[in-house]
Amino acid sequence: MIKVWTDGAESGLLDRRGDRGSTFVYLPNAAPERAVSVSMPVRLSSWDTTIGLIPIFEMNLPEGVLRERLRLAFAKATGTFDDFDLLSIVGRSQVGRIRYTGETEQLNEDVPFQSVDEILARRRDGDLFRYLLDKFASFSGISGVQPKFLVRDEEASAALKDAKPRLSQTYRGATHIVKIWEPNEYPQLAANEHFCLTVARKCGLDVPPYRLAEDGMALVIDRFDLRPDGAYRGFEDFCVLNARRTDEKYRGSYETSIMKRFLDFANSLHVNEDMERLFTLIALNCALRNGDAHLKNFGIVYDHVLGEARLAPVYDLVTTAAYLPKDSMALTLNGSTRWPGWKELRRLGETRMGGTPSRIKQILERIDDAISQTAAELRLYIKHNSDFAEVGKRMLQEWEKGVSLSLRPIL
Repeated sequence: MIKVWTDGAESGLLDRRGDRGSTFVYLPNAAPERAVSVSMPVRLSSWDTTIGLIPIFEMNLPEGVLRERLRLAFAKATGTFDDFDLLSIVGRSQVGRIRYTGETEQLNEDVPFQSVDEILARRRDGDLFRYLLDKFASFSGISGVQPKFLVRDEEASAALKDAKPRLSQTYRGATHIVKIWEPNEYPQLAANEHFCLTVARKCGLDVPPYRLAEDGMALVIDRFDLRPDGAYRGFEDFCVLNARRTDEKYRGSYETSIMKRFLDFANSLHVNEDMERLFTLIALNCALRNGDAHLKNFGIVYDHVLGEARLAPVYDLVTTAAYLPKDSMALTLNGSTRWPGWKELRRLGETRMGGTPSRIKQILERIDDAISQTAAELRLYIKHNSDFAEVGKRMLQEWEKGVSLSLRPIL
């Protein structure tokens, strides 16, 4: 049995249910603010599922290499290794406000210190990927196939441009996300995402501070769920909001599973602003040819589970078509996963965002301008980094096709 904590306080108990399911029950007299999700208010009866973990508890489970590393390390001790076992290992360090411990344990969120500057400069003997995997795997409750590590370096936050010191010197939780991939998988993926995030920032979208390692092999990102007081904001992705498991992340449409669903939970005076940001992000994914913009790559954030919910900052944004030339959209738009034309995006903006034709035109032109400006930076980076040349040139080709089809009307 696993004890679930929200905002540092005990909330309820999670246990297996039958052979394949799970069940969660709130502790007696749990206050409404102890709710684990905006979709799971405090109640007397349990929350149950017959298959796997309830989506909010599955949300941050690592996949791919990181999951396999943990399976190999702990399967002998546990006898089996399912999602419940994985959650018990990475549960004390998670993205968002939820933490997990054993039933009788107290919460301890300590994460080892790691200099971000050392990662960026690659000042580490041997294989950085293996070093991070060995040191931080069990502290990295963050979803995705790409290996991502949660590390603690409170001093690095103050060094970022326009950042202010946020945390006390005794802070022990994770402050940064390190994203890395072995070169023989998807080469130059970190640099790919760096330039895609740059486009998003130039579009005016909310992007957390990020830095690319000197050799382009790692991307370090400030956690957007970390508040100035050292507490963590609530975060829920759209798999959770649609009550779907991680293996269903490609199921749904941008019209209903993303834009309509956001309105169902957008408890905010800024809903119109956030809907415009959401439409901009969807259009940007089309122009950049990101075929991995699935339900888990959109989310909401909030300071209080009963309070205002906003669209989460941009994360996990890459040009997948640079590796998969025939890639298509992760979700459907107008009933298809084909990359949309300008008319289809205009229709989405008019029907779901409620935008005027002139406003939608301005948004698409702003994305076009941001891609053009970033393309110039990307070409300069190619000039000085020959290892990136092949991937960089393919990115430019895909951007050109995306802009031509999705952002510019056919004259």
